[in-house]
Amino acid sequence: MPDTQIRTTPTIAVVDDDESVRTALKSLLRSSGYEVRTYCSAIEFLDVDAPADTHCLISDIQMPGMSGVQLHERLGAMGFKIPTIFITAYPDLGANTPGLVACLPKPCEANTLLGCIDAALNPRR
Repeated sequence: MPDTQIRTTPTIAVVDDDESVRTALKSLLRSSGYEVRTYCSAIEFLDVDAPADTHCLISDIQMPGMSGVQLHERLGAMGFKIPTIFITAYPDLGANTPGLVACLPKPCEANTLLGCIDAALNPRR
């Protein structure tokens, strides 16, 4: 009998107020086989109902309006358990955030980030 499982490409959301960071991460992640959606703020991410189809979230911490930590907390309060990775110039600010996959310093190594995404999407490997 043929395998009838439908394979879906994981969607990674990138939330960062720096356009160059969003562009670089989008390029890296797409070339690694992921569907990527980028947002310039936490508010924009929440406003377009993005949490519903996001498999992993990559966010800066220091952003205008709502920080990455506040976004992570808001998503949890809304019932979304999205694996979250912070990439930030201030890693100490997010290091103790409950439920966080990783808090990486900017700039981070591509292989380190990809390893964290793999761990987030396949936690039992």
